[in-house]
Amino acid sequence: MSIDSPALWLALLQIIWINILLSGDNAVVIAMACRQLPDRARKWGIVMGAGVAVGLRILFTGIVATLLALPWLKLVGSLALMWIAVDLALPNEDGDDHVQASDSLWKAVGTVAVADIVMSLDNVVAVAAVANGSWLLLGLGLAISIPLIVAGSSLVMAVLDRFPLLVWAGAALLGWVAGEMLVSDAAVVDLMGGLEMAEHWAYPAAAICALLVVGTSYTVGRMRKAKAEQA
Repeated sequence: MSIDSPALWLALLQIIWINILLSGDNAVVIAMACRQLPDRARKWGIVMGAGVAVGLRILFTGIVATLLALPWLKLVGSLALMWIAVDLALPNEDGDDHVQASDSLWKAVGTVAVADIVMSLDNVVAVAAVANGSWLLLGLGLAISIPLIVAGSSLVMAVLDRFPLLVWAGAALLGWVAGEMLVSDAAVVDLMGGLEMAEHWAYPAAAICALLVVGTSYTVGRMRKAKAEQA
């Protein structure tokens, strides 16, 4: 895709939006890791930690995007992406109390970078699916979205809390991407009788996966709520 391609800019917007939705807790990790640093060092810890995280995430996402070209791996990635989408729409029951604060700038940066990579498997799979092997999309999307998350994490979280529908829309988007990725798998294309037939089913498969994600999330959420009320 060229820089003036509408498809590239649409995919770029999808990457930024998916990262904002899936990286809300990363800003909390950064804040907790740097909370014992002096004020000036704390600012550097946040900036440097985020910068290292950007570079490592671009590298790992590029590796995943390359591996997705192998037969059957896009099918596996599609199923993983739908699981991630369902988990996104459900309330978060885990805390971040396991993140230790550091009184050394470099220790804090290391903590931020490691925690970001460990917590970002969902981001890596989702962004790799949208980027479809484009390093330009990976670099631009992650370089723009991660600083936005770090700088405006409070605002982002407030908006998502105020408008929960945006989270559901994000989950549906991930389901849509998963459906498109499913029918583009090399092995699936062969089973469907060729690329033309696979492209014919791309939109229906994407719509079905999006509806499946939303329906599953809603059902599981209702079941959890009923169980909590009984307890």
